[in-house]
Amino acid sequence: MLETEITPNDLKWHSEIEAAQIVSNPDVINWNDEADLVIVGLGGAGIAAANEALDQGHSVIGIDKTSGGGATARSGGIFYAGGGTPIQKEAGVDDTVENMFNYLIQETGDIVKESTLKKFCETSAENTQWLMDNGVQFNSQYYQTKTSYPGAGYFLYHSDNSLVPSYMEKATPAPRGHRGYEEGPFKPIGVGGTIFYPLKKSAISKGLKIFPQTEARSLVISTEGRVLGIKALMLPSGKIAEKHKKLMSKAETFQMLIPQNMPGAFIPQFIGKIYVNRAQKIERNYREVVHIKANKGVCLSAGGFIFNREMVEDNAPKYKDGMPLGTSHDTGSGIRLGQSVGGKTDHMNRVTAWRMINPPMAFAQGLVVNKQGERFGNEMVYGATLGDAMCEDHDGKAYLILDQELFAQAKEEAAAALPFQRDSARVLMYFNAKKRKTLQELSKIYNIPEESLADAVKKYNAAARNETSCEFQKNSKDMKELKAPFYIMDISIDSAMAPLPCLTLGGLRVNEETGEVLNQSNVEIPGLYAAGRTAVGICSNIYVSGLSVADCIFSGRRIGQNLN
Repeated sequence: MLETEITPNDLKWHSEIEAAQIVSNPDVINWNDEADLVIVGLGGAGIAAANEALDQGHSVIGIDKTSGGGATARSGGIFYAGGGTPIQKEAGVDDTVENMFNYLIQETGDIVKESTLKKFCETSAENTQWLMDNGVQFNSQYYQTKTSYPGAGYFLYHSDNSLVPSYMEKATPAPRGHRGYEEGPFKPIGVGGTIFYPLKKSAISKGLKIFPQTEARSLVISTEGRVLGIKALMLPSGKIAEKHKKLMSKAETFQMLIPQNMPGAFIPQFIGKIYVNRAQKIERNYREVVHIKANKGVCLSAGGFIFNREMVEDNAPKYKDGMPLGTSHDTGSGIRLGQSVGGKTDHMNRVTAWRMINPPMAFAQGLVVNKQGERFGNEMVYGATLGDAMCEDHDGKAYLILDQELFAQAKEEAAAALPFQRDSARVLMYFNAKKRKTLQELSKIYNIPEESLADAVKKYNAAARNETSCEFQKNSKDMKELKAPFYIMDISIDSAMAPLPCLTLGGLRVNEETGEVLNQSNVEIPGLYAAGRTAVGICSNIYVSGLSVADCIFSGRRIGQNLN
């Protein structure tokens, strides 16, 4: 059975979402509350939809398993924007809508219609100003060197592949990574709160009603197929709800204490899971069934499904060994709600895998080969581009090769990097790297064909010396001739000392003008919308930093603007 045809009765449903409740008359339901728009999942997309719908004069209720935030609040707080944003202009950066489009279409391909991508670019500067009008702060301090994440004190940077020569052939580089501004000590996780929490505060001031600690279980639809509202499980307010909230807060504190790819991270993750289990026991014992009526529509914005390991195994098995990135509530519940009423899914196999090797820059100046000892790309590309090639085309296997000079350089550069970047690099160097005097000895460590490896190094060195052009258009200034002795580091998806963060990109198909969910015949399901990672969107082909948050804002606002 195809994933797009799956139903709650299927053995591979792997979800607590129930079949839709069909009623001939809405009045037979004892509705506990109602609003024009009911939002399931108050992350980046949900809170954007709420703000926009409220701006348009609609009433809005938002429900969330926690108190809101989702993966957006846990993220690094990057909003991808261009075409002449206020921040770009303040930094003296020239960028146009056409230039932004010419770059992005190289990443998005045909994942969305060309007209949709154009609109995304045309509204990018406007959406940036809209965020600022709703309390989000950005900063124009510009980090000009290629990096996976800007250094402390920098908030505008190249969060994509725009500085890579092959991309520069079609678009002039421009920094489009807008990091949310915050004062005080830098945090690698949770900077996304600089975007989410101002939007939440703004929406509440406009009249948003939030039902926290509430989980949607099914849609309520008419016999004609229109979505009328939702059935949910809610914790009653009071001491029980407060105890549940404290348990989940403790769980989140431990889960965010150390980045999941750091040594020893399993310990706080394990402790966090203990608190989650206690919270879930409260849920089982005390939650009550409520029905919330949606007079104009239900918005599904409950994130992706990376934490539903069965769904990952069924839809994206290449990434089953990857490290889930997001929140434990990214279980595909929004996608399953859409499917329960015939919603069509697409690109469920698309997952972004983040193999970040810069900083330190010395890593990116080295050589990456596959299991056959063959080089397969430009090491300077954005980490998700490298990770995608590794997982999609090379069985998730890759190895980083440096020489002694680059290895020493990497140690120095790592010391000056942000803590999470420094620690990741040090783990690779101190616990993953293996040193050998010759390539022959090096090849035996992971059973890599010696001749292929030697040939890859020979070609790389020739390009580094400017004797030949690099087959992957890597600039010679970004290359370093490799000389014995050599170091090799396993950066494969299943590397114990280099976990690969992964995030799902596929979801429900929507009308790209309105955000309405499409059924198997590509017809809109009346009263049902989807946004963010619950839906197919701008970033569903491949990811660059900030593009998911930007798509959340774009797709969320689209629903508020087109609510029938």
